[in-house]
Order: sequence, then C-alpha cells, then structure tokens
Amino acid sequence: MRIGLFGFTLGIGFALVAGAVAASAGDFKYVGVSKCRTCHKKELIGNQYDAWQNGVHAKAYETLKSDAAQKIAAEKGISGPAQEAAECLSCHVTAYGKDASAFASAPIENEEGVSCESCHGPGSDYRKKKVMADHAASVAAGMWEPGKNAEVCTACHNAESPTFKPFDHAARVKEIAHPIPAEVKGRYIEAEKEARAKKK
Repeated sequence: MRIGLFGFTLGIGFALVAGAVAASAGDFKYVGVSKCRTCHKKELIGNQYDAWQNGVHAKAYETLKSDAAQKIAAEKGISGPAQEAAECLSCHVTAYGKDASAFASAPIENEEGVSCESCHGPGSDYRKKKVMADHAASVAAGMWEPGKNAEVCTACHNAESPTFKPFDHAARVKEIAHPIPAEVKGRYIEAEKEARAKKK
C-alpha cells in the first residue's frame, strides 16, 4: 500500500506526542537508530531494523524531496523546498526541532526519517538489554506503545496532513508490525545465551 506523504502536517507534530506521552515518564533522551539497531538487527529477536528500513517510515524524509512534495508545499504556501520546511519536517523526521539537551549525544540526522524513537519514544533509558527484556520495565523507562496508544500515530496521521486519508489505527499498526518472536519475548537475555551455547 502506497502511503505517500503520510506525515506532512501544519502546526501539529511530533513534539506534541513527545510532550503528551513522555511528560509523566521522565526526562528521556533520543539515542538514534544506530543504538536501536545494535539489538534489533538480530534475527533472534525478529530483525525489526530491516522491517523499518524496508518500510515507508524510513523513507519519510526522502519523500519530501519528491516533485509531489514540492507541489504540495507550494499549494500550502510554504516557501522553499519541502525538505527544509519546519511544517513538513515536524513529522517526516525524528525529534525535529528538539533542543540539543533532548539527545544523548548528537542530534538525529534528518535522513533517518521516521525512525524507532518517533513511535517508541526517546530510548536512553529503555534501550538497555535488561530493561528491554521486561516489557513493564521498558514502559516505565519511557517506551511508548503505539499499538495501544493511537495518539502516538495520530499526532502526524491526522486531518492537518495535506495527504491525509481516513486513519484506521488498528489496521495501520498491523501493516507495519515488527514483533519480537513469542518464544523470545520477555526472555531475550536467556534466549541469547542459549543461542550462543548452541554455537559452541
């Protein structure tokens, strides 16, 4: 299914979700997709990185360079290229416009598009292996649950987007599903040890 310029919004964006979802969770920082990839590239836990990289969210920034995006931006009265406009970038990249203090190290490059932390929240505290092995601990450490909280998605997938189509949250979450295999979920550390032992 071609989603196109799914997150192009005017005046509403990712910052609202970050405030609404994470405000009570604490002061978590963005770490970037390379940190998530460390574990989530592994086949043992489902290789979520490749699922993301081959999906539309990873290409969200690139869509802003298209002729269609330039046309939409011009129609909306945006001067300059869509890939430089705050109105577009607020939903087409992760943590756009955040202060430097919101990042564990360097700000996230626009080229990451809509990456892990756009949907799952800043990962500084929940990214640790011991925390990720316990779902409740992950949520307590700031991980958002977009499958359970439609507001994570509808901050960008909403009627303010010039390419908006009716948004069926449950159906769309299934389209981009990248689950941890059931036999590993909640016991990743043990499963990793077992896998290492088999190789010996």
